[in-house]
Amino acid sequence: MSDPTPGHAAIIGFGLMGCDIAAIFLAGGWRVTAMEPARAVWPARLDRTALSLEQLGGPPAAMERLALVEQLADIGFGDVAVVVEAAPEKLALKQALFAELDRVVPSTIPIGSNASGLPITAIAGDCATRHRMANLHFFLPAHLVPGVEVVRGEHTDPAICEQLAAIMASLGRVPIRVARDVPGFLANRIQHAMVREAFNCLDEGLASPEDVDRAVRYTFGMRIMGAGPILQKELAGLETQLAAASTIYPSLCNRDAPGPTLQRLVAAGKLGAKTGEGFWHWTPESSAAARAKYEAMLLAALALLREEGW
Repeated sequence: MSDPTPGHAAIIGFGLMGCDIAAIFLAGGWRVTAMEPARAVWPARLDRTALSLEQLGGPPAAMERLALVEQLADIGFGDVAVVVEAAPEKLALKQALFAELDRVVPSTIPIGSNASGLPITAIAGDCATRHRMANLHFFLPAHLVPGVEVVRGEHTDPAICEQLAAIMASLGRVPIRVARDVPGFLANRIQHAMVREAFNCLDEGLASPEDVDRAVRYTFGMRIMGAGPILQKELAGLETQLAAASTIYPSLCNRDAPGPTLQRLVAAGKLGAKTGEGFWHWTPESSAAARAKYEAMLLAALALLREEGW
């Protein structure tokens, strides 16, 4: 399939993810119409989109191709080439939106949901055109993390997934095809297996939060950027993986519920930077500095990946 020509994208929901997704399309030469019912937040959301566009190296003038509306009826879907829903992660809300999109969006236009955990099969429900609906899962911050999962639901036409994957590839994203919408899709299933063990190390007093982070960032985290876990083990030798797995797997955490440390912090309202305390104490200044450092590292990683020619 050839790269799609830049066209008109509709983004339903203009929170943090919606802003960054809009920046991706704008940087790729697309025109974007975003729906955000709360007009009072528009100025802040436009600022976020402009910053994300700048980080992507897009021209400031691209913001002129962005229009904001308060409701679906104001979009005008006649020339829209793709719809991306990025509303809050609430099943009833997404189902209501998709039921309306089912009616007002021409049946040939693919519709993707940025839901991070809700299956598209449940979101699309009994929509008459559920065959053109799929999960299109970006990762925060969406404009700096190139991978995008394209998840096929029980009723999704495989051709729609290929169409969405082609659009993402044309925008410099890395489409990740997922054959079924199981909980967590693909990346989050792998990530949460690691995070469960990371939190279990804290529960068991094996290491501090700082050392858990150091263990990930400065050992296999660096290796995974150079080669994914399967390729890395292939290069090292699968027999070494078999031997290590035989020794380590029996002692790994396999609980089917979050551990006590995480539950205790959340119950106490210590949610991290957003509440000023989690494992660490945060001020608005320290939180902003940490996020800026994080995004700078992602930008550097993005540059390396582009040099590799993904």
